[in-house]
Amino acid sequence: METADMYISGVGSYVPARVSVEDAVAAGRYTTEEVGLHGLASVAVAGDVPAPEMALRAARAAVARSGRSPAELDLLLYTSTWHQGPEGWPPQSYVQRHLVGDGVLSTQLKQGCNGMLTALELAACHLRAVPGRRAALLVTADNYGTPLVDRWRMLPGAVAGDAGSAVVLDTEPGFARLASVCTLSVSQAEEMHRCAEPLFPPGILEGRTVDFAAHNDEFRRRAVTEGDGTKVLVTLDERMAEAIDQALAEAGIKPGDVTRVACMNTSREIADQICEMRLGVPASRSAWEFGRTIGHCGASDQVLALEHLVRTGGLGPGDHLLMFGFGPGVTISAAVVEVLESPVWARARGGDA
Repeated sequence: METADMYISGVGSYVPARVSVEDAVAAGRYTTEEVGLHGLASVAVAGDVPAPEMALRAARAAVARSGRSPAELDLLLYTSTWHQGPEGWPPQSYVQRHLVGDGVLSTQLKQGCNGMLTALELAACHLRAVPGRRAALLVTADNYGTPLVDRWRMLPGAVAGDAGSAVVLDTEPGFARLASVCTLSVSQAEEMHRCAEPLFPPGILEGRTVDFAAHNDEFRRRAVTEGDGTKVLVTLDERMAEAIDQALAEAGIKPGDVTRVACMNTSREIADQICEMRLGVPASRSAWEFGRTIGHCGASDQVLALEHLVRTGGLGPGDHLLMFGFGPGVTISAAVVEVLESPVWARARGGDA
């Protein structure tokens, strides 16, 4: 979807202290082989800070930087990948109570690791639907330091990091423009994140650990032995390329116009594949060097990269950031952000926090 009339007026984040891979190896949680294979340096660990609290802290920063008051917001979208609090309790109500107020539509998305990109698309449609709507607040946060999941083992080629991030999407010019955003699906691959696990009763209620890496490996093993499975993997590759091509075309740019790329924070090998094989651009233009220090932070990766690159001078006026991600389903999303100016918060603080 072409979104030249949509702007980003504020971004915010909450990234807790990092734990180094060396410390994890010493504790027996990670291996030296994995350190060499994936090239990751550290992971953000929030301890007992709840995910909704991280989301609120990021949201406060984003709204403050946007120049909007909470009363000027018309939508609150909260997306996540892991449990947020008591079952049956909506985490968006926490942000609404402590920041936004009751005069907005507030809802939660369960879209996986590309949830913020999907939220951008939905928010743009919501703001366009009724004249006079002004801005939307999009937030996400996850804390994986819980039972039934091992952050060091749950994902293929990645370590799960804790963080919160937020974006204010605006109808008035901001420091950046959302040039395009799109989402495609490959529903034939919905088994990739559950594989042979039964649908009922839900595994979490029976105390089964969550291991997406094992599910992914089993799905790909079956694909090798079953002809239809191989077709699904080919379709996944094709749709990834299609999503990127569509986002670039709708933004009116070519791969060579992309200044930086922000994907999910996974291994160096995966980052290289996306940059060099999909885009034909050097992997040095990705945000991987930053991502390797915080881990794969659910749906926050791309927004954290945007904030980091703007604050550290990796993106400046006229530059384009391609954001890319995929989640269970399988859904594949891509977006292009054009930086219009260096915001006051970047000029004033500089560097990375």
